[in-house]
Amino acid sequence: MGKLILLLGGARSGKSRYAETWAREHGEQVLFVATAQAFDDEMRERIARHRAERPPGWQTLEAPSATGKAVREAVQSGAFDVVLLDCITLLASNILLSLPDDCTQDDVSAAILAEIDSLLDTLAQTDATWLVVSNEVGMGIVPPTRLGRFYRDGLGRANQQLAHAADQVFLLVAGLAWKLK
Repeated sequence: MGKLILLLGGARSGKSRYAETWAREHGEQVLFVATAQAFDDEMRERIARHRAERPPGWQTLEAPSATGKAVREAVQSGAFDVVLLDCITLLASNILLSLPDDCTQDDVSAAILAEIDSLLDTLAQTDATWLVVSNEVGMGIVPPTRLGRFYRDGLGRANQQLAHAADQVFLLVAGLAWKLK
């Protein structure tokens, strides 16, 4: 079974940079799993910039949904020693926005946790080290909107599930990694 390193932190805390540096230093065959979707020009530019910054030898898999299944198929066809998934934050958002408007918090959590289960099942079938990036959204105020609360709670549960399964967990603040586990 592969090793799981979970990287948590706020926006612009250095999570992705830490993960990419780790992958550059320790990986030979890296699969970069991107969950972002380009809904506007700014996001298209951001995605293009991130692609250009990655080492040319890395394989990129764009999987904004059914990510566990997509990664499973990719790792079956390639010998990767590092899988860098960036990020659970956007994956949870993608899942939430795909659900019907009348969904409940239980529906949201179940859908997000099912995707996390799929990712962890795939991890168990590999020997790769997985670096999984996610935002810590539970340190702020309770969101004033139903959708915001569903998102925060669903992502918080996903982070808990990942942290429980992880070999190592780091909290990044201002580019500094604090080892939690």
